[in-house]
Amino acid sequence: MIARLRGEVLEADSSPIVVDCHGVGYEVHVPHSVLVEHGIVGEPIDLYTCLVIRETEHTLFGFSNHRQRRLFEMLREVKGCGAKISIALISTLTEGGAVEAILTQNPKTLATTPGIGPRLAERIVLELKDKILELQIAPISGRAAVTPLKSTSQDDQLAEALLSLGYRRQEFEEAAAQAREASDNLEEQLRHALRSLKK
Repeated sequence: MIARLRGEVLEADSSPIVVDCHGVGYEVHVPHSVLVEHGIVGEPIDLYTCLVIRETEHTLFGFSNHRQRRLFEMLREVKGCGAKISIALISTLTEGGAVEAILTQNPKTLATTPGIGPRLAERIVLELKDKILELQIAPISGRAAVTPLKSTSQDDQLAEALLSLGYRRQEFEEAAAQAREASDNLEEQLRHALRSLKK
């Protein structure tokens, strides 16, 4: 299993890119964000990778961090969401955008990805909405990364989650208060607050 790849970018016009590692060129399929950040020929690159093996082909996928790779792996566990669709989703929405769509149970946003229809989008939300908070997720539109919730009071957990998504305390105080009134469940509170903040 190839878990990580360090080398020099040989080709980067589009995905897959080619990475030279000690004279061996590896073809690696990457999300658009990796192409934008690291797609400069001759520059060093460090990728977290996932090797997908099928009867007729071995395909290597590369990611900028382990969180992005784990999201890819979680998406692949959903029936009908293969490797190509999973990486297309991360490319279209970014990992942060995908996580936010799942957390707020917004299958319409997921369905903007080529290859993802309404049924698959709903299945992704249904199967991953309770798992997604386990991840540390890359930034949403430049916001700070999502971090696991700390074992503090529930009120503090909601604030911690919103802070980690990049919202400032003064932005979410009202939405958080309404969310706490609406539910005692942390995940429901988070979804309620995010819906309010998106209005």
